[in-house]
Amino acid sequence: MEQSSARKAAEERLKQQAGFKKMVGGFLVLIIVMVIIWAVAGQGYFWPIWVIVGLAIATIFSAWSAYGPRDKAPSEAKIEEETRKFEE
Repeated sequence: MEQSSARKAAEERLKQQAGFKKMVGGFLVLIIVMVIIWAVAGQGYFWPIWVIVGLAIATIFSAWSAYGPRDKAPSEAKIEEETRKFEE
């Protein structure tokens, strides 16, 4: 990977990580609001759990995207190896 494309990839990754942090903050505010609504409404069945589960699933996928393994560009050797397969 050349320097400029590596830099662009790093910048994009940092943007994803910053966006993830903002999203988690928003999710926490939303969860707090839902729990307050539940508490004020009479504290019956704890329905905010369904909101929390949905947000947890979204958080897991976003965390994987922001902090998970990076996509690596294929090495020149791999490209040549694959090219040879097509030539046979």
